[in-house]
Amino acid sequence: MALVAALLMVVSFVAPGSVSAAKLSDSQLAAFEDSVQLIVQRELAPQDYKGPRSAATDTLWHKDILGEGYEARTVNEGTAFDGPVVSTIVRRKAPGHSGRAVLYVHGFNDYFFQTEMGKKFNAEGINFYAVDLRRYGRSLRPWQYPFNVRDAEEYFVDIDSALNQIRRDGNTEITLAGHSTGGLTTALYVAMRGARCGVVRLVTDSPFLEWNFSSLYRHLLIPSVGAWGALSPDTKIDQGHCDAYSHSLLKQYHGEWEYDTAWKMIYSPPVTASWIRSISRAQSRLMKNASHITVPVLVMHSSRGLHECGWTEACQSADIVLDPQMIASRGVKLGKQAEVVAIDSGIHDLILSELPVREQAYRVIFDFIERTR
Repeated sequence: MALVAALLMVVSFVAPGSVSAAKLSDSQLAAFEDSVQLIVQRELAPQDYKGPRSAATDTLWHKDILGEGYEARTVNEGTAFDGPVVSTIVRRKAPGHSGRAVLYVHGFNDYFFQTEMGKKFNAEGINFYAVDLRRYGRSLRPWQYPFNVRDAEEYFVDIDSALNQIRRDGNTEITLAGHSTGGLTTALYVAMRGARCGVVRLVTDSPFLEWNFSSLYRHLLIPSVGAWGALSPDTKIDQGHCDAYSHSLLKQYHGEWEYDTAWKMIYSPPVTASWIRSISRAQSRLMKNASHITVPVLVMHSSRGLHECGWTEACQSADIVLDPQMIASRGVKLGKQAEVVAIDSGIHDLILSELPVREQAYRVIFDFIERTR
């Protein structure tokens, strides 16, 4: 137990140079305190929820919170280890009836909010769909700990639901896309399903194919915490109080974007030991089954990585979450038709980079789609 406790204290999902709340500026401290209050009130104390736990009853299409032509519907996904779960499908249809569609899967501490993305795909004649996975964003319920998972393949059910809806809408040429952990999950999906995956290509944006840690962390500490996750899945692992990435995204700081910081938090909340276990097992399972991928795969990553905890100007032109070299070395192994492309000066979520950079990423995506038709 003492060894496990020590490991849990060491493993923290922040870059070197993490700062405590006591070292933050007044404005940073205020934002931190506000974020913590939202977390405590809405997400991080599900054990205190005493209300009903019921499956979704309203599953009809309705205007989505994003507006601008987006609509959404809730899908009842049955009962999991923590009670009833749902996913949420968001769509924005392109003019005409091309029969082409894309399904986008978000990353960790994330949900679909990028209104620009759907418009970009629609402009290419492609119907756009996204899914908020169980325990994320629109799909998070008060009795659930956010982002919690026992096995990454739980998400396959949510992806299946979205793909079934896409087919019911008359689409036959479907692109599957994912960012970060969403990139890992979608790659695992096409690997485990093989020729039965039901999509014609996979597009990944900085997929989480390997931990961005030293060899010691990756080969000793992460497996040890993962093993503990099988025994005590709900043990919480602190991620520190780094804000560099959120500050590079949010318009109120240095970015271009607005989103709900109760769903995509400024400071990532603690993760569970089972989450660490599920990510490690998904990465391992993917590489063992990568040869089973039968569709073309695009793996995009930033041209450079950077370790920062507090924001600096350099955070606007580098991946400060994952290591691009690790992504590239594993990405090239994803099936027999993998294309690995570095996007110059991209941040972790390439399509949230500054305008010239994300325009480059979109050009790469749409060129890949056209070449693999």
